[in-house]
Amino acid sequence: MLFNSMHFILLFLPLTFLLYFFLNNLRLIVLGKIWLVIMSLFFYSYWNIYYLPLLLGSIIFNFFIGNLFVAQNVFLNSKLSRKFTLLIGITLNLILLGYYKYFGFLVNNTNYLFNIDYSIPEIILPLGISFFTFTQIAYLIDCYRGKVLEYDIINYSLFVTFFPHLIAGPILHHHEMMSQFASPWTWYIRHKNIIKGLFVFSIGLFKKVIIADTFSYWANLGFNGAVKLDFYSAWVTSLSYTFQIYFDFSGYCDMALGASLLFNIWLPINFNSPYKSLDIQDFWRRWHITLSRYLRDYLYIPLGGNKCSTSRHYGNLILTFLIGGFWHGASWMFIIWGALHGIALVIHRIWIRFGVSLPNAFAWFITFNFINITWIFFRADNMHTALHIIKLMFNPNKILLLSEIPTINLSWGGWLIDYIINYLPIGLATNLLSSLFIAIAFFIVQRNNSFEIITKIKFNYLSTCLFVLLFSMTLYATVFSTNTEFLYFNF
Repeated sequence: MLFNSMHFILLFLPLTFLLYFFLNNLRLIVLGKIWLVIMSLFFYSYWNIYYLPLLLGSIIFNFFIGNLFVAQNVFLNSKLSRKFTLLIGITLNLILLGYYKYFGFLVNNTNYLFNIDYSIPEIILPLGISFFTFTQIAYLIDCYRGKVLEYDIINYSLFVTFFPHLIAGPILHHHEMMSQFASPWTWYIRHKNIIKGLFVFSIGLFKKVIIADTFSYWANLGFNGAVKLDFYSAWVTSLSYTFQIYFDFSGYCDMALGASLLFNIWLPINFNSPYKSLDIQDFWRRWHITLSRYLRDYLYIPLGGNKCSTSRHYGNLILTFLIGGFWHGASWMFIIWGALHGIALVIHRIWIRFGVSLPNAFAWFITFNFINITWIFFRADNMHTALHIIKLMFNPNKILLLSEIPTINLSWGGWLIDYIINYLPIGLATNLLSSLFIAIAFFIVQRNNSFEIITKIKFNYLSTCLFVLLFSMTLYATVFSTNTEFLYFNF
């Protein structure tokens, strides 16, 4: 089930909300949690019920392993046995993830390397497997370190399956969410949180349906080879994907935060205006914050972090981002993308050592364009496509006739879009629309983000009217949208 579907907005979310707080008002707190777990499992299985046993099996297994640490089991009375149990738990989680996400990639590369033709049945990637697997690995490590005490299977199931974060994060620590569910303050309806939640949910829905899905059309045209690219359209292609993934992912984070706030639960901030960054290190402090935190705490620091020789420190950075790139998908293009960011971070560290600074405008320009260019490798199916687009971006002599670029039917735009499309040449209309959207996107990403808005806004008559207008407009746009899934569902 998609956050941007009418089934979710008008049926699933209201029904889940109303019955949860109805049970809480009767002081049936445990039953309310069970209801949330049931609805979260329904939310997950709505996509493909055949993978529900996989999720349930993963929950039961990890709860059992975690409980061995929590209950101070007699078999874990030595440091060696505790480490061995943790290793078994992590390994089996990674084997599960590796089979569904990377086994086909391994077979294809083995076939190519040894010139053989071994075939396997198609393996469909279960929705959200990277997120619920990494979340539970973090849980096992926290249990091993004595940071978590969880004896209740209902609480643990709610921690893993709570629908706002289940499919595409954020990657949570147990204490971040379950300490809130344990507080009586969260058990009853809080009208202020409802207003904030619906407001930020509407912002996220607007980002996804109107902005991200529009950019996806131009990005797909360029990357899928549907049109012959030139200098201008190559830049439109790259920037379209750069803004598509920004508004798609930030839109999801906003909707996840908004839906969670309805239940008085604050999810950790996962997206903090990353395109404002003045260097690549700052970018990774702002983009997919919980994944960056995860890689830092459970990979980079255990490897030695920066508490080692300079060469090993730089190696740790590159290895961490190679694995971070591979986490996104079984493709060499993701690995290349991760390597480029790892190398950029090494260059940034070297730059800092010299103590040289750049003017903010120039620093932002370099950082943004590096991010834009590396997203090309992230999105392209192969190296040939990526290099072809980059080559055209730096060849202003290659400019085609505007009429060779097809248009787009933006049905949600009403009479204005119809007027532009019907009364201007096709290519010119497309160029005007794409340029307008890119300009709007640049403006939006430099303003306050959604979290800053809801923490600063004072809800009065004017802000309430703005909220109603935004929510109504996004609902109208959702009716005409194709309900495309979020990009991070694929990761």
